[in-house]
Formats: sequence, C-alpha cells, structure tokens
Amino acid sequence: MKKTNAGHSHCDIIGSVYEFSHFKGKDFAPLFHPKARFTDDTVCTVAVADALIRGTDPQVTLIEWCKRYAENGGWRKRFAEWFTDDTPKPYSSWGNGAAMRIAPVGLLASNEDEVIGWSDTVTSITHNHPDAMHTAQAVALAIHWARRKVAAAEIGRRLTERFGYPLHLTPNDIRPTYKRTEKAIDSVPQAISCALHSNSFEDAIRSAVSLGGDSDTIAAIAGGISEALHGIPNDIAVQAWTYLPKDMQSVMNAFYQEANANT
Repeated sequence: MKKTNAGHSHCDIIGSVYEFSHFKGKDFAPLFHPKARFTDDTVCTVAVADALIRGTDPQVTLIEWCKRYAENGGWRKRFAEWFTDDTPKPYSSWGNGAAMRIAPVGLLASNEDEVIGWSDTVTSITHNHPDAMHTAQAVALAIHWARRKVAAAEIGRRLTERFGYPLHLTPNDIRPTYKRTEKAIDSVPQAISCALHSNSFEDAIRSAVSLGGDSDTIAAIAGGISEALHGIPNDIAVQAWTYLPKDMQSVMNAFYQEANANT
C-alpha cells in the first residue's frame, strides 16, 4: 500500500470518462476505462506541487503548466481566458477548480496556519470568491489532518464546525437527488463526504463517480483526502502512474520525497 502517490491525479484519470455522463453507479469496470486520461485537474495540481517545492510564484507556475498542456482540453472557459491573458487577474470564481488543485498544500504544509495561508495564496490568484476560498481550505485541512492520523469522523466534525458543511451526509444520501454542478459550495462538500465515509481508497473513488456530477473533479478531491486516510493500493498506483507524462512524474516524485520527509 502506497501512503502517498498522487491520489488526486489517479482519481481524476478514473473519473475523466464519466464527467458528463450523469453516471450513478459504483460497480463500474474496469476501474480504468480504456478512454481514461488525465485532465486539467491533474495539470493544475502538478503546477501547485511544482510551485510549492521550488518556491516559485504560484501564478507564474500555474500559467506555465496550463500553457504547456493547453491542447489537452477540459479547461473551463473563464480559466482558459485567465491563463492566456497578458495581464491575468483574479475573476471571483465560485467554482470547484481551486479545491481540485489544492491537495499539495494539505500534503506539504507543516501546521494549520501554513495550510490556510498557502491555500489562500494559491487559490486567490483565480478563485477569490469566499465559497471557493473556504472549500479549498476545507480540502487542504482534511488532507493535513488525515496525514496526522486524525480519524475521518473527527475530520468531518471539525470541518462542519468550522465551515458549516453537512458532512454527516453519506454518498448514499447525496446520490439520489444530486445534479452536476461546478459550484464549489455544491460539489466540494459532497466530494469530501465521499472520502470521509469511505472504507478504502477505491471505495472513495467509486462513490465520487457514482454521484453523477463533475466526476473527474469530485473524484480528484475525494482522492486527495482518501489517499491521506487510506493510502493507495499498489496496483492502482502503478497503473495510474503510466498515464502521466515524464515531466509530471518528475515533479510528483520530488514533491512526495519532500512531503514524506515532513511527516
């Protein structure tokens, strides 16, 4: 079992083919669909990891990575306009794109103050709406606490107390009426619930996909948290790793060496 191995990107890859399908099942097979691929979620998460370990400007680094993989597709229109603009500025996005790239902050930060400070820094360059800022903080805190052996139920209690999210709801509670949305406030708590109510890394992935929503992003968020809670089975880690280009593998190898040294 690999304790840390880019769970966010693994789940992004698995969820990629279900993003617009409104799929509501957990028992899909194979786990990695033949058409699965990494999406913008992985590109942005690798960019955040790269900026953190090199100490570079997160805006500059994020733009560099997004431009490098611009042809990969999957970009939200406003975000694509941002990273191709000559003078990019925050655009008050309330979307879930900040929470889906935040996992490296939770994995690397050494205390809660760092988690919040780093989260706000890498989020506010685009998603400076309170809903986006707070949901990114919540995901990063969940990962930070899980890495320090805080139980899932206690993580849920702390996040509910701090942010008011209904994390007592299980995927089975959410699934019947859930509709696809990119709004952070209506998708990130649901992704967190998939992780906190899971019994394994794979169970969290399957629950995230089964909501029938923004599947790659919900899975990426749930994956980052469930990676910290459960670790990643070797077979999933090895297969997912083959989808990543060499430059991404290089960054994530360096990132996890540093993250593991800090725990």
